[in-house]
Amino acid sequence: MQTLHVDLAERSYPIYIGAGVLSRADLLASHIVGRQVAIVTNETIAPLYLQKLQDTLANYRVTPIVLPDGEAFKNWETLQSIFDGLLGARHDRRTTVLALGGGVIGDMAGFAAACYQRGVNFIQLPTTLLSQVDSSVGGKTGINHPLGKNMVGAFYQPQAVLIDTRSLDTLPPRELSAGLAEVIKYGLICDAPFLDWLEENMAALRSLDQAALTEAIERSCAAKARVVGADEKETGVRATLNLGHTFGHAIETQMGYGVWLHGEAVAAGTVMALEMSHRLGWINADERDRGIRLFQAAGLPVVPPQEMTPAQFMEHMAVDKKVLDGQLRLVLLRSLGEAVVTSDYPADILSATLAADYPALVARLNNQ
Repeated sequence: MQTLHVDLAERSYPIYIGAGVLSRADLLASHIVGRQVAIVTNETIAPLYLQKLQDTLANYRVTPIVLPDGEAFKNWETLQSIFDGLLGARHDRRTTVLALGGGVIGDMAGFAAACYQRGVNFIQLPTTLLSQVDSSVGGKTGINHPLGKNMVGAFYQPQAVLIDTRSLDTLPPRELSAGLAEVIKYGLICDAPFLDWLEENMAALRSLDQAALTEAIERSCAAKARVVGADEKETGVRATLNLGHTFGHAIETQMGYGVWLHGEAVAAGTVMALEMSHRLGWINADERDRGIRLFQAAGLPVVPPQEMTPAQFMEHMAVDKKVLDGQLRLVLLRSLGEAVVTSDYPADILSATLAADYPALVARLNNQ
């Protein structure tokens, strides 16, 4: 087992990474404050891991709260069902909420924990690659709104993150690829040598090689821990973690939550960010194409939905959380491994990026 730390003064916490950590009662016990535990999970994860976790927590009063599965249920109505479960079982202020599942479960359980009796203890137990390398670390919690993704929520740090790498054995290939989008992101924004490693090990990652997955998770979590430790509330450098997300969230909102997986939308959105960075003259065509090839190797879409118009992109991007004083800020690449957040770009470059012929670009790339 490997242990990393997110350094946030009194809100600091460990990230445990290893095979079988879900069965480590000692790890959980050190971060549970009372005798009551609520396990928030979903209909897909519950049959796989809920009983195992309940067995691990045999000495506690456990309330399972099983939600429907999918991004489409990341809303007020489903959030209320968490409160119903907590109140119905009379959980007090010393309860601990465990988020057992992917990013949707982690975001909603964390938001519920932030709100219930004005804040109770919670622990992240991510079971998808995307949640293990991204959403479980950093304290972002929340739900979607029909007008924008993740627009209602709170910064609320967990007491610990337990990443059981064996949980990826049951992850569908599409979900695994979606997680790899966020892994690739870390190389693009702050760790150029990681891109070399990913190119050499992508086949191993997609075949669920435990050693490769563990290293990818460790490097990704270490990168995010550094950024979060420097900028917890996303007032500066933390925004670079959103490379591709402004374009990607627009795709998710326009197409309907859950139609495109988050990682799929981020992949296509990052291709758009690569293209815009190239149009600005910050990266060359070879660097842009290298990024596109990595997403392709991960089994991800690299062409945004062709039915989306530039006007639809702009409509959704206008309510992005990075908009300040009416200025749309975008995360772009000065070079591979160096991301910036900027609103200082010509409007015609953004328009050209939104209108670019991505199918033709990818076809040329594939024919080289």
